Amino acid sequence: MHKDANQTRRELIGTAAALVTGIGLTGPAAAHLSLAGIADATTRPLTISASLEHLKQINAGLLNVGYTESGPVSGPAVLLLHGWPYEIDSFAEVVPLLSAQGYRVIVPYLRGYGTTRFLSSEAFRNGQQSALAVDIVALMDALKIEKAVVGGFDWGARTANIMAALWPQRVTAMVSVSGYLVGNQQAGKVPLPPKAELQWWYQYYFATERGRIGYEKNRREFARLIWKLASPMWNFDDATFERSAQAFDNPDHVAIVIHNYRWRLGLADGEQAYDGFEAQLAVAPIIGVPTITMESDANGAPHPDPAVYAKKFTGKYEHRHIAGGIGHNLPQEAPGAFAQAILDVAAQV
Repeated sequence: MHKDANQTRRELIGTAAALVTGIGLTGPAAAHLSLAGIADATTRPLTISASLEHLKQINAGLLNVGYTESGPVSGPAVLLLHGWPYEIDSFAEVVPLLSAQGYRVIVPYLRGYGTTRFLSSEAFRNGQQSALAVDIVALMDALKIEKAVVGGFDWGARTANIMAALWPQRVTAMVSVSGYLVGNQQAGKVPLPPKAELQWWYQYYFATERGRIGYEKNRREFARLIWKLASPMWNFDDATFERSAQAFDNPDHVAIVIHNYRWRLGLADGEQAYDGFEAQLAVAPIIGVPTITMESDANGAPHPDPAVYAKKFTGKYEHRHIAGGIGHNLPQEAPGAFAQAILDVAAQV
C-alpha cells in the first residue's frame, strides 16, 4: 500500500517529536541530532494538512488577541509570527517540534486576522509596521512573558525585526525569513528597477479604490493567487488553503491590509502615537540579538539579497539557504528547517 504525502509528513513529524524527547542527550545537541535526520524530507514541498487548534483569547493593548499555546508554561517562550496572506497554520508543523523540546510556543493572529479583534469599534484600523510590533509586545505583557525567541516570515519577520531593534531586552534571539525587512515611507517612495516594480503589482492595485473593492470582494481568490506566485512549487491542497482563508474573513482584514500597503508608499498616514517608533526605524537600526536569517530557493515574492542585509545584524549571526523548491511560506513548506533554526538560535543564548 502506497503512503500519500500527508501520511508520510505526519509520520516524519511524529518521529521528530519522539526523537527530541527520547534521545539520551539534552539541550542543543539533542535538538540538532533529532531534526537533522528528517531535514531533507520535511523541506520537500508536499501537501500539508496539519492545523493549530485550541485557540485562546486574551486582551492585550488595543486588541483581544486570538492565539494558540503549546508546551510547558514554565518553558522558555517562543513567539511565531505569520505574514500576509497567511495565518497561524503556517507554523502547524513547527509547533510540535519546539514544544516537544520543552519550549512554550505561542502563535498569535496578527491584527486583522482570525479571531483577533479590536477592543474598540472606534480604533483606527492601522496596518503600519510599528503598530503590529507594539501589538506583540503588549501580548507578551498580557501573558507575563519577559523575553522570548521570536521567529517569523513576511509581515511576521518585519515585526520580529522591529521588536529586536526597538525592544532588544524583550527578544532573546530571532529567526527572520528574508532577513532585514524594516522599512520607512521615504524609502518606499524611491522607484525600483522595472522588473522589481512588477513584483509589487498588488501594492499598486491596493493603492486604488478599485483595488480595495476588489480585495474585499475577492480576498480568497486573491490569497490563492499570491500563494501560487510566492511559492510556485508548493503543492498545497484545497483543504489547506480553505482552512487558512477563513482567517481572512476577519472584519478588519481588508482595512488592515490596504492601510499597510498604502502606508508603505506614503499614501496613507499612520497614527501620531507611533511617530517616535517610526523615526527610530527610519534610520534602519542595527539588530544586536542572536539571529538566524533564512531564504529559500523558490521564493517568488519580493525579497532582498542576503548580502545586502548581513551587516544589519551585529550579534551572533548566521544565514541559511533552504533548497528543494521551497517558496515564500517557509515555515509551512519546510517546517523541519525552520524549527531547527529556532532551536539553534535559542541555544546561542
